[in-house]
Amino acid sequence: MKNIVAICSLLLILQACQDKKLTEVVEVPLPTAQEKVSISSPDAVKADKGAFKMVKLPYLYDALQPSIDALTLENHYSKHYLTYTNNLNKEIAGTDKENLTIEEILAKLDPSNDNLKNNAGGYYNHNMYWESMGSKKGLQPKDTLAGAINKEFGSFSNFCSLFKDTSEKQFGSGWAWLLVDKSGKLVITSTQNQDNPLMPKAVVKGTPILALDLWEHAYYLDYQYKRGKYIDGFFNCINWENVQKKYEATLK
Repeated sequence: MKNIVAICSLLLILQACQDKKLTEVVEVPLPTAQEKVSISSPDAVKADKGAFKMVKLPYLYDALQPSIDALTLENHYSKHYLTYTNNLNKEIAGTDKENLTIEEILAKLDPSNDNLKNNAGGYYNHNMYWESMGSKKGLQPKDTLAGAINKEFGSFSNFCSLFKDTSEKQFGSGWAWLLVDKSGKLVITSTQNQDNPLMPKAVVKGTPILALDLWEHAYYLDYQYKRGKYIDGFFNCINWENVQKKYEATLK
């Protein structure tokens, strides 16, 4: 009988120890969201040696929140844009194109050279995209640009509706643009993949002054399939001062 009692006591002690171990495992704190995701600085991103450098991002990764979150912008700039920059430099290494501007490369582009077209387009298009945005929210065009928008589209509100409609109707990956055509007129258009209005076979040609990236990597973490919400968010981030400068440069 004593042996039975002793065995039962030992089993209870072992069970208690086991329960304690299980309790201790459950109570280990989980890592916070800040510990799981580390956002670096745009200044830490450097392209490999080559003719073209990455355009310095003129704001921090979190500057465009809540319209574009920091993780989306970091991945876009430090992964996608970096890759286009490095691939462009590899494509033109050792050729006469190393001495050309990106605009000159695009204007003289052989449309059948897909690698150069995609990487040169990806580099230029992203440069325009970064410069189209800023941390000052809620601003609108002024001066000559405001006048030109009112003249061509009737009002700023009409321009916004037309630009959004063009962006939403672009099938698959691509870009939406506000450009100045050869007659000096403002035009809204879109292009597929990494094409742009500077390329020889562009349907609508001109000088871009505003660019919106419509590839899913630009918005999917924030908006999933809701491209329209992303476009609305983009309008909260447009740097109209930069767009104004680009517009005025076409008038000279």
